[in-house]
Amino acid sequence: MKLDTTMYFITDRTGWDESTFLQRVESACKGGVTLLQLREKECTTREYLALAQQVHQITRRYGIPLLIDDRVDVALAVDAEGVHLGQSDMPVQLARRLMGKEKIIGATAKTVPQAMEAYQAGADYLGVGAIYPTTTKVKTVLTSVDTLKAIVQAVPIPVNAIGGLQKNNLQVLKGSGIDGICAVSAIMKADDPQVAAAELKNAFMQLDG
Repeated sequence: MKLDTTMYFITDRTGWDESTFLQRVESACKGGVTLLQLREKECTTREYLALAQQVHQITRRYGIPLLIDDRVDVALAVDAEGVHLGQSDMPVQLARRLMGKEKIIGATAKTVPQAMEAYQAGADYLGVGAIYPTTTKVKTVLTSVDTLKAIVQAVPIPVNAIGGLQKNNLQVLKGSGIDGICAVSAIMKADDPQVAAAELKNAFMQLDG
């Protein structure tokens, strides 16, 4: 599958039962998501595996690569298209050795040195942020748009902005040179994830259009 980071959806199952969660994931896929990361912080490995298999069935139908947050073992077990690694997760270089050349490996970077290190270690794309404060349970440190631009200029791989992004606050990213945006709450908490994903993607594509 081709790596297209334009509309990168990161899941958050908080507050949803499994059936509703899967319905919302599929709805988002219908809205034009180009990359999907399954992020689970508080479940057992077996639960993670079972959920990943079900989500993978959905993303395959829509031709969307599935990335697993943090867990290289889970990604390999369900034959996901890749993994996303934070600064405290397995090093990119080791993940690449375990997963092979064909899998997608993304990394979180908040500074130019972190971005350079991840790229040189074999990362395929970078997630940079948080641009705005977020409502997810993940610990966030705000990243300036100037830093975002500097990272874009420092590495030749796709760079995505993340953190509190909504369709009506993307203007700050205009001219930054990023390849796409990441969204969690803007899609996950929306009344209609399909509409939310489509509107967010459209808002981003119009930034520099």
